[in-house]
Amino acid sequence: MRYVIGCVLFVSTLGGCKPNEMGGGRSPALAAAVGVQRALFVSGGRSLELEFLGDDLLHFQISGVGPPPAATDAIAITPQVLKTDYTGPTMFVRDGNTFRTSELQVVVAEPSLCLSLTDTARQVELTTICPLDLGQVGQRLSIARGVMQNAYGLGEEFWPGADPDGDWIGRVRSSPDRLGNKMAPYNDGSDANVQLPVLYALGPGSSNYGLFVDHIYTQTWDFTAEPWLLRTEGDAIRGYVMTGADLPDLRTDYMDLVGHPIVPPKQLFGVWVSEFGYDDWTEIDGKLETLRAHAFPVDGFVLDVQWFGGVAGDSDASNMGRLTWDAGHFPEPAAKLASYAADGIGIIPIEQSYVGKSLAEHADLEGRGFLIRQCAGCVPVYLSSNPWWGKGGMIDWTEGAAGDYWHDQKRQPLIADGVLGHWLALGEPEAYDANDWASGVLVGKHAHADYHNMYNFEWARSVARGYARNLVTRRPFILARSGAAGIQRFGVALWSGDIASRMGSLRAHLNAQMHMSLSGIDYFGSDVGGFARDRLDSDLDDLYTRWLANSLWIDLPVRPHTNNSDPRQPRETAPDRVGNSVTNLANIRQRYELVPYLYSLAHRAYTHGEPFAPPVVQYYQNDLNVRRLGSEKLVGRDVLVACITNVAPPAPEPRGSDRGVYLPAGDWVNYHTGQWFHSSGQLYGGQPLWVDGILRVPVYVRAGAILPKMYVDAQTQNALGRRADGTTRNELIVRAVTAARETHFTLYEDDGTTIAYQGGAVRQTLLSQNTSGSESIVTIGAATGAYEGAPSSRDNVVELVTDGRRAISVHLNGAALKAFARCAELDSTPSGWCNLGRGVVRAKSGNQGVNRPKVFSFATETDPKVAAHFVCDGLASKAGESVYVVGNVPVLGNWQPDKGVKLEPNGPFPRWTRTLEDLPPNASIEWNCVKRSDTTPSSSKIELQSARKNHFTTPAFGHIGTIFGTFSP
Repeated sequence: MRYVIGCVLFVSTLGGCKPNEMGGGRSPALAAAVGVQRALFVSGGRSLELEFLGDDLLHFQISGVGPPPAATDAIAITPQVLKTDYTGPTMFVRDGNTFRTSELQVVVAEPSLCLSLTDTARQVELTTICPLDLGQVGQRLSIARGVMQNAYGLGEEFWPGADPDGDWIGRVRSSPDRLGNKMAPYNDGSDANVQLPVLYALGPGSSNYGLFVDHIYTQTWDFTAEPWLLRTEGDAIRGYVMTGADLPDLRTDYMDLVGHPIVPPKQLFGVWVSEFGYDDWTEIDGKLETLRAHAFPVDGFVLDVQWFGGVAGDSDASNMGRLTWDAGHFPEPAAKLASYAADGIGIIPIEQSYVGKSLAEHADLEGRGFLIRQCAGCVPVYLSSNPWWGKGGMIDWTEGAAGDYWHDQKRQPLIADGVLGHWLALGEPEAYDANDWASGVLVGKHAHADYHNMYNFEWARSVARGYARNLVTRRPFILARSGAAGIQRFGVALWSGDIASRMGSLRAHLNAQMHMSLSGIDYFGSDVGGFARDRLDSDLDDLYTRWLANSLWIDLPVRPHTNNSDPRQPRETAPDRVGNSVTNLANIRQRYELVPYLYSLAHRAYTHGEPFAPPVVQYYQNDLNVRRLGSEKLVGRDVLVACITNVAPPAPEPRGSDRGVYLPAGDWVNYHTGQWFHSSGQLYGGQPLWVDGILRVPVYVRAGAILPKMYVDAQTQNALGRRADGTTRNELIVRAVTAARETHFTLYEDDGTTIAYQGGAVRQTLLSQNTSGSESIVTIGAATGAYEGAPSSRDNVVELVTDGRRAISVHLNGAALKAFARCAELDSTPSGWCNLGRGVVRAKSGNQGVNRPKVFSFATETDPKVAAHFVCDGLASKAGESVYVVGNVPVLGNWQPDKGVKLEPNGPFPRWTRTLEDLPPNASIEWNCVKRSDTTPSSSKIELQSARKNHFTTPAFGHIGTIFGTFSP
């Protein structure tokens, strides 16, 4: 394997490094490679060819058609594979039919041509792969399960059931219509089935392997019995077997093979509002006006088919394929897009591959031979079976000249106008003639099945190729719902299709996301709130609010979208117009705060092949409790998100707005409440969804985590930090969670827009944390590298998250900072520190040069305060009444109702909550919920919760979590 530091040896089609050839952040090989080693076996008209590409990477081809290859021939690859410059293993021994590298043993059985694979580094017998029915339609591979317990990957498919969490064991990964990629009905919606043929098999402990089948034909994987079976078509089966220490190792090998994602434009980390569809600029302006009036940050709008004049169903005269602005409704587009850009707003228009038969574009493409045809030399196919968009032809993206011509004729003018990305829809392809003829992806192969699963891949590749050919410096960004392995390297994010507005559909989407992440798709999302809103089966506002809260943690882009095509039933998608607007605003601002963290993860995905939002099993595969857990996610390595997967229950069901959360072994802190959990690998029940009046997805940060953030307030307008008042707030905010070890995180910054980062225009800042006893050190290292517009100095803010401690002094580079009793005072001064509460200490450096390190030293002591989150359910009040907590300690009024602590209405009515931080330590506390008048407690009727008293014992310090009381007079 060739290893590269920085961006020196390789130039991609976009002008920078080939992401998958940057070395993946690994150390150089310790021994020289001996070159790629090949072997060939022929038996009864069947052949098996082996290529040992590395110590842990085997390439194979099994065929039952045609003459066998020469022993020295390299195995063919499809366009899914990018990396081809492997240099072979560092050690190789052949003994008859047994082959060994330093990590892998392969034994070939004759005449069956079965491959028995052993991970010699970990002494694990992995599997035996045998060919079946070679040369026939429906050839198969049998894959011995052996010790393997779980199976992941294989792209996207929605699973039925109330609880779809799980892996592939006991299931069949289907291939619709014996083709592969397709939109499939699910729960009254229509969701994507995307074939990405990489399998990860996990056994006990670190027993594992990866299998990538570099095959573009239909695939059905059957995990219901022993052995597992892969059924496919085509003349040969080619694949790669990967071994390694764990899932991160396997996934990185796969990403190196097919390509890393490029870094999306920074604005794509914000919120994008979409619908089917906006009729004109005036409608978009109206949405933007109210979003800004309500102080919602937003980065752009996504335009459906109306932008080019809309479509005419069942008509040759449909505008589908015009891809030119409808001047009547979208006049002067370049000027309008420039105005939007100056206001911090981007626009992404939709395009499809279909062209109305009566359009001049159809005649032009037909004359050039750039449409899918009925046969070689024949007229174009005429698609009319699903004419919602009209009737006509289909562009042949497998013909490179067709893609280049269309890009230059249609897409390049849009880029010149200033669009920020491209929405490629219907790319399965949705409509097609199964008997058609295309230029083709494979040599000599022209039938529909020979290109179907590569159609959207080639479409996206034409976009990336067009950007490079036209020397466009802006990054390409593409939104698609179909594709093939490696499509991410063109700047593609996938979404799950026309999902129904049902929580059950979202649950299935979340599990599909687990497999998409492992299949190499880092940027994956949904139509937030659901596209098929006519299939809604719960309260819309509640569903939308919960869905958005989830998506703001794991989606890119975050894109509310729905079918709003019927003017008799207008449907809103903007977060200030549907759902709980207070919660939506708080969660959106939280997303924007975390853009520096998320953007740094995107750089790690580009340089190292690390996942953006992986399943928990990615880093905890030895914990069997997370092997089938799709509803909890990690964001990077250190943030665990327990997605909300239920709708609000009917009031006044007690504890209806909480959920159980499984935390792997380790120390975790609740991101919203500051409560710590010292988990041995266990389920914690009753985790609140409503915190301080806001519906919050339960999120837990691992001890030692470091999260860079940006300053966000009511003036913040987009992910680039544009502010309504014209000010600049570019301070670096570092939230560091204490841990008794040194931990690190690298902040990546660039211009956010261009491909200059691929040539090295990136600033990196190493952030570190180390806690020993009562002292914590947080270091913001000297920045290295530069980019256009990079600040030379800025303020630095550290938020130190402790386990029940408070600071008694803070020093910056050895000099004492001033202490402030109230953090509001600190906010108006250049530097200093304060105890923020809930175990958080805030310190500010004042303006400092970025090229010098900033070392914050915190001296801390145990905070004697004890905190708890009180919840009272089931107390419906009238005007002038409120709910109070009364108990046996002074802070709770010593059982005097007029001295109790007032709670706030919070969450599903009638729920009341409040966090109290002044409870006595080591105390036995009894308490009840009461309802009484706010103004005349002595004369009002006081309703006690019940005769039974609630009871708990406080610890010596810290946050004890949520405690519940249910009103039942």
